[in-house]
Amino acid sequence: MKVTGYIFTAVLLITAGCGQAHENIKVAVRSDSFSLIAERVALDFPFTEGEIDQQLKDRLGNFTAEEKADWEKRNWLEYRFINGEKRYFSRAVSNLRLIKDFHFNRAKRDTAEAGDQEMIYRKKHTQAIIKASGDKPGPVQPVGLTINYTITVNPDAVPAGESVRCWMPYPKENHPRQNNVKFLSSSNDNFIIAPDSANHRTIYMESSAEKGNPVTFRVSFSYESSGHYLNPDNIVMIPYQKNTSLYKEYTAEELPHICFTEGVRHLADSIAGSEERPFEIVRKFYLWFNDNIPWAGAQEYSIIPNIPEYVIQNRRGDCGMQTFLLMSMLRYKGIPVRWQSGWKVPPGAKNLHDWCEVYFVGAGWVPVDVSYGLQYSDNKETREFYISGIDSYRLIINEGVAGRLHPEKRFMRSEPYDFQRGEVEWDGGNLYFDKWDYDMEIKYK
Repeated sequence: MKVTGYIFTAVLLITAGCGQAHENIKVAVRSDSFSLIAERVALDFPFTEGEIDQQLKDRLGNFTAEEKADWEKRNWLEYRFINGEKRYFSRAVSNLRLIKDFHFNRAKRDTAEAGDQEMIYRKKHTQAIIKASGDKPGPVQPVGLTINYTITVNPDAVPAGESVRCWMPYPKENHPRQNNVKFLSSSNDNFIIAPDSANHRTIYMESSAEKGNPVTFRVSFSYESSGHYLNPDNIVMIPYQKNTSLYKEYTAEELPHICFTEGVRHLADSIAGSEERPFEIVRKFYLWFNDNIPWAGAQEYSIIPNIPEYVIQNRRGDCGMQTFLLMSMLRYKGIPVRWQSGWKVPPGAKNLHDWCEVYFVGAGWVPVDVSYGLQYSDNKETREFYISGIDSYRLIINEGVAGRLHPEKRFMRSEPYDFQRGEVEWDGGNLYFDKWDYDMEIKYK
């Protein structure tokens, strides 16, 4: 399968091991990686030109050939050539609507009258966090949650009698905003919970496939999540100690998606200008994202060679894509920042989500959620809350990218960098996202 539109560089995250069996696995992953990526591209770009034209008509109404050509020239209507045929991204039309609204309908988007109940609830909640934080910031407004998480592997995706291996999300416990984690139950008596020090907190299970039946994995746990807000006026600008291990680790590149490409360096320098105060640089970057980068549904990260460059060139990205670019810019400017991700879990609006934390001497790690953007408010603290704050409705699973799973996964992951939905495999290889589904049920205390 030939895919044009990208030049792929295989980045294989292989942890050194011992034994001939492990070496054979490494060779298999290396030789199959390009064909796996090609298969994933085809799944992400399923629509023909005729099908996309019908979707455009159904969702946007009548349009001209000139308008469509302009959308494609701007790459607002995303496509690739696969085996010589023009194929469109699965979210091409919905993304086009988001991008058009961002550029041409900002007044409506930026007013409370837009009627977005999630945004209205979020603003009230963040105002309560600001009030509760006062002059002594720390975890406030705790919320108790019980999560029932299920992964269901399609019937006959794995031959009968074969063992299916599954890694599911599990909450981190070493963070002040997330505590009182309690395991409640699982579908399998034998399981392995990853150490809390791991980049990705997982719970691992195995089960045998039966002919004609799905393979189901379930886990239930409870935890408490709190919000956090730090008034920027209370951040004392103490210089970084650049010889510390913390500074060196969190200002370094982590290829391929935390990187100091020419595009990243130029963008960061042009926005920061002569500013040297760390928080003011963070704020400048955040405001630039708010004004220039609309949220849009993303391709699977495993098929994107360089996420920061994609965002720069296409001027859009989902939460993780925006966070990768922001982190690259901040680390290039010598400001320590680390990845954090999992789920957002507010009532009626649960979803996968990524954000980050920036380190300030004297203040510690401060959350920054760049894709949430500014809130509509005349009050500066409310408007800029997510530059130095975060709400209580989070499930933290990851504090880092591209870590090894526990036990180690044998085949190339479906998502090599982040971990939110889960991972599944058997002795015959990885099971990609089209071979299984996931569901999260949330109960609030």
